[in-house]
Amino acid sequence: MTSQDSASKSQSTLPKTVVLVGLMGAGKTSVGRRLAEMFDSRFVDADKEIEQAAGCSIADFFDRFGEEEFRRGEERVIARLLRDPPCILATGGGAFMSGDTRREIKDHGLSVWLKADLDVLFERVARRSDRPLLLTENPRATLEAIMEQRYPVYAEADLTIDSYRGPIEQTVDRVHQKLLEYFTGAEGAVS
Repeated sequence: MTSQDSASKSQSTLPKTVVLVGLMGAGKTSVGRRLAEMFDSRFVDADKEIEQAAGCSIADFFDRFGEEEFRRGEERVIARLLRDPPCILATGGGAFMSGDTRREIKDHGLSVWLKADLDVLFERVARRSDRPLLLTENPRATLEAIMEQRYPVYAEADLTIDSYRGPIEQTVDRVHQKLLEYFTGAEGAVS
């Protein structure tokens, strides 16, 4: 469901936007869609919103303008989305690396890192060919290098949930339970 499809969705039961962060293949979109249903909330995929704003795919954007320009656009789109009514927001793998984006999320949302090990991530991303950062001679080594660079920053997320091999529902249940505990303990009841 895109943000446009869900514009008529009832008011979210979330007190703030839940921002899913993590590497490509961690399950942000799959988990996010299911969480949105559980919380009777909108699901928004930041990458889809960026593609809509840019009028092209992320891969095409990378080819035409480069990663640096993509990251600037990504910052603007995520900042805008964080000011919309609360939702479940899946971000691209590099979004949380921006200090500005991390501050925006801290001020207007709750970050949840879906953490997965290299084998799980590579198994998942190997099925797709639309990952611009992995169009290298050795995609597994590239993914491992990205992981080493990003995991210390992802560790700054408000919550960390392991995303294991197996049914996605297990990860969804863990995230759902953690969010219920967080919101009922930190900010009052979530229905």
